[in-house]
Amino acid sequence: MKTIVLVGNPNVGKSVVFTQLTGARVMISNYPGTTVEYTRGQLQIGGESFEVLDSPGTYSLEPACRAEEVTVQLVEKADLVINVVSAINLERNLLLTTQLLEKKVPMVVALNMIDEARHKGIKIDLARLEEMLGVPVIPTVAISGEGLKELVDALSRARPGEGKALLPPERWAAVGRIVEAVQQVRHRHHTWLESLQVASLKPLTGIPLAALVLYLSYKLVIGLGELLSGLIETYIFSRFYEPLLQALSRTLGGGGFWHELLIGRLVDGQISLEESMGLLTTGAFVAVGVVLPYLLIFYLVLGFLEDSGYLPRLAVMVDRVMHRAGLHGFAIIPMILGFGCNVPAMLAARNLESRRERFIASTLTSIAIPCVAQLAMIIGLVGRFGGAYLSVVFATLFFLWIVLGLLLDRFIPGYTPSMVVEIPPYRLPHFKAQLKKMGMRVRHFIFDAIPYILGGILFMNLLSISGAIDFLGLILAPVVEGLFGLPGESVTTFLIGFLRKDVAVAMLLPLNLSARQFVIGATVLAAYFPCAATFTVMLKELGLKDMTASAAIMLLSAGSAGVLLNLLLERVLPPLYLSAGLVGAGIILALLAGGTSSRREISAVQNDLVSKTDSAGEEA
Repeated sequence: MKTIVLVGNPNVGKSVVFTQLTGARVMISNYPGTTVEYTRGQLQIGGESFEVLDSPGTYSLEPACRAEEVTVQLVEKADLVINVVSAINLERNLLLTTQLLEKKVPMVVALNMIDEARHKGIKIDLARLEEMLGVPVIPTVAISGEGLKELVDALSRARPGEGKALLPPERWAAVGRIVEAVQQVRHRHHTWLESLQVASLKPLTGIPLAALVLYLSYKLVIGLGELLSGLIETYIFSRFYEPLLQALSRTLGGGGFWHELLIGRLVDGQISLEESMGLLTTGAFVAVGVVLPYLLIFYLVLGFLEDSGYLPRLAVMVDRVMHRAGLHGFAIIPMILGFGCNVPAMLAARNLESRRERFIASTLTSIAIPCVAQLAMIIGLVGRFGGAYLSVVFATLFFLWIVLGLLLDRFIPGYTPSMVVEIPPYRLPHFKAQLKKMGMRVRHFIFDAIPYILGGILFMNLLSISGAIDFLGLILAPVVEGLFGLPGESVTTFLIGFLRKDVAVAMLLPLNLSARQFVIGATVLAAYFPCAATFTVMLKELGLKDMTASAAIMLLSAGSAGVLLNLLLERVLPPLYLSAGLVGAGIILALLAGGTSSRREISAVQNDLVSKTDSAGEEA
């Protein structure tokens, strides 16, 4: 089977072209030996089948990161290349086109977003462009499907480029000559949408807009996710699934090894989807009834932000803050998603460029970003003691995020390079494309993440049945009493938290804790090990070595937070003063101690320039 590889800059509509060509028959794969994803599908032309690969977006075939290296390797193995080019930013896109022509691979150029180019007063002489490039050029509007049939028909006319190898200055000069010959731009006044595009990138207007977009996105995901979760629980689990479980429970005799493993323990003689902790009860409910509803809504919101053109702008606005912790602006996505559920947040972190960034983002999210179910419990139970005590929990998590981000950026080798991203124009997303994209992502979650969620719950059930959890409770009780000032009975709560952290927070209620103790318990539960579902997905995404390091950081961070609060809260500072102190200290540390990654990048660039200068001198 011949292979067609789609290649193009980021944000040129390449993935939309891919989706239109392949429909729903797609698979998401990791390139061998890497964690970089690309998407595979099939295309039927006549009686012949082609494998179509959607490569990671790149600006050049001189790779600057692992994802771009994968694109270069895919091009080397391609039988045919479709170069997706943005008609509204022709000059930048043609740099990659000229490099592809030098590879001598049969190629077709899809000149995408041709409708937006017309609206902007950009006129492109297609015949002249095709003549100068030496390969077929097909105008397309991928989001509506316009030109896609012509693109498929043109694949039979694909031919290798005739470009010769050029030095960078020569290549830019060649691109300039092509653009000058084929493109005409008519002057016109900015529209209100273009004015909004500019405003969303200026700090004075962009930061409030970003805050508004994040707030509305969060409320939409949480609100609709909660509604959908309730509907699934009421109309699927309560009406159809629970009666089947009750019948299975009776068949298994209401107890024993298999009952504990599959159904879990009965609560007041009844099965509880949230508290029984069985593989078929809590395991299935967490995956389908809790995680999936929020994931569906989040993917719709994420797809809208992506295709509307706002997501790159959001990344630019938060990049400076995220860079203080060694992360790109795009790391805001798993952070936002983590407030809904940490499982899809871990899956979203895989889109970050380097292993270093994925480790930092996953670790910070699992420690400092509580999921919506846990948030609801913390707000409801700690909030009973007043807003001042509730603020201590969130101020501590904020402080942990800042301090850990600075430390990880400082001590993990390497650096996060400055973010270079194409800013696309605002556009109205196409609903059909949105649904296809969401379907691809949800299938990926079902087949890639749910088995790990169930596996984590199965492992914890085996520990519980074997008595290992009770044994750990006896050993750890003196530690919890001495360091955190909590009763020994709370150890079981922390161990249960590895299965369901929200349930664990609720289990603090019968212990008759003081306000101070409740704050300490809720904070430690929020910051230590993620739930079993998140833990197992992290293990898959990070690997055993990085997951072990991340777990050690989680335990150390949660323990330190518990000890700090035990020493300071009420004994030294009242809750409101402690909250203000933690937030203020975090901000000051971020301003004064951050920027390690940026300094390393500057040093690396300077060393590279010196090395190139020395090499040029030796050659001369």
